[in-house]
Amino acid sequence: MDQSKTPLYSKLVNHINGSPLSFHVPGHKNGAFFPEEGQAFFNQILKIDATEITGLDDLHSPEGVIFEAEELLRDLYKTDKSFFLINGSTVGNLAMIMAAVNEDDLVLVQRNSHKSIMNAIRLAKAKPVFISPGYNGEYGVAAGLCMEEVKSAISQYPNAKALILTYPNYYGLTYDLKSIIDLAHEHGLIVLVDEAHGVHFIAGDYFPASAVELGADIVVQSAHKTLPAMTMGAFLHYQTKRVSLSKLKFYLQALQSSSPSYPLMASLDLARLYLGTYSKEDILYLKEEIEAFKKKLQTLGTIRILQHDDPLKLTIQSKGAWSGFELQSRLESGGIYTELADPYNVLLVLPLMKHGMKHHLQEAAEKIAKVVSTMPDGKNKPDSKVVHKSISTLKVSYNEMDLLQTEYVSLQSSAGRVCAEQIIPYPPGIPLCLPGEVVTEDDIETISFLRVKEAKIQGGEYLHAGKIKVFKSWGL
Repeated sequence: MDQSKTPLYSKLVNHINGSPLSFHVPGHKNGAFFPEEGQAFFNQILKIDATEITGLDDLHSPEGVIFEAEELLRDLYKTDKSFFLINGSTVGNLAMIMAAVNEDDLVLVQRNSHKSIMNAIRLAKAKPVFISPGYNGEYGVAAGLCMEEVKSAISQYPNAKALILTYPNYYGLTYDLKSIIDLAHEHGLIVLVDEAHGVHFIAGDYFPASAVELGADIVVQSAHKTLPAMTMGAFLHYQTKRVSLSKLKFYLQALQSSSPSYPLMASLDLARLYLGTYSKEDILYLKEEIEAFKKKLQTLGTIRILQHDDPLKLTIQSKGAWSGFELQSRLESGGIYTELADPYNVLLVLPLMKHGMKHHLQEAAEKIAKVVSTMPDGKNKPDSKVVHKSISTLKVSYNEMDLLQTEYVSLQSSAGRVCAEQIIPYPPGIPLCLPGEVVTEDDIETISFLRVKEAKIQGGEYLHAGKIKVFKSWGL
């Protein structure tokens, strides 16, 4: 298929060029009725903010230009079926899990998965078995799964229906996904992959292999993370006989808005065009520019550049006194806004540039150099402590949770109690504590450390008061 085509975007442009008179929603009528204060930024985009009128197709039952746009996406990734998502990877994770598993099904889950994975399992009322990932000592973060842990989980839970994985992690670190997928399929497991941060992997050998190429049954990707798509734009790829396609379609239409954003969908069409026309010349240019940027940063004595698998993810770590949070704050004061910080690291997401595109990498390098030149001496390096829960399950099932009462107790005295809320450092959005899990001393220490560092935490409504929600009568 011709990847240079943009059927949905082109149709929207042709529609507005015909000077249509709008007597349909949305109420701004192609931007004609909109507050003057917002016109400078919204004027052009509102012209293509249409609805499911004749010729513009319907996301939930595509037969025209949306169908053609999704077919181009399917052709690019070589799948059985690919979908545009307008509620982010979150809705893709919800839909793929609810389509693949039923109530009381055992599912093996990578423990450092996004909260949307955990929420989907709970909505499906499946029974999760968590597999702890390895630990990357250089980063001081959880990494990917190892084959031996997956083998052990399958051996202990031979009736498991699915294996749910995250690849790569937020920092762009990968693992031997191919061997794990093959092993799971040998044992009849469905393999579902949250590849939110790997949508660009098919661009060339400069990047790791995609979970789509490696044979996962369903893969979800955040198009907006590294492609030129609007926020909330995502893809879902289906290539299996192990999951009902009609069931997947049901959950996609049930969970997504029935009034999808046409500018957002058009941006997905354009993002697919961008990736589908990415050339070897583009790869060479991108590689040269990224290497030049890294080389400049590597000359700075106060920071180190960590080893990575995805070249678009660049993690820096201070050699001095600043924590990752402090380093991020200082960079923001200098006009550099990064993707995330943790106690040790700051993550930069680099642009997927094409040949000749102008950028600000060298300007950014100069600003970073200026900021870190003021860093005082000190030590900010991950310690060797590894919290390893191996293979674990919930102490309280989802059905039981609905019947139990909860209470708030002191965080410092909560070890052994069963957590009744999600505690989620965000980003990256990976739950530290889940409802139904036993709170450990390590959990308490980590939460306390993050609070001291003023990390952003979702959930934990009364953590500011030193309290955590637990289920009554459990762990007493």
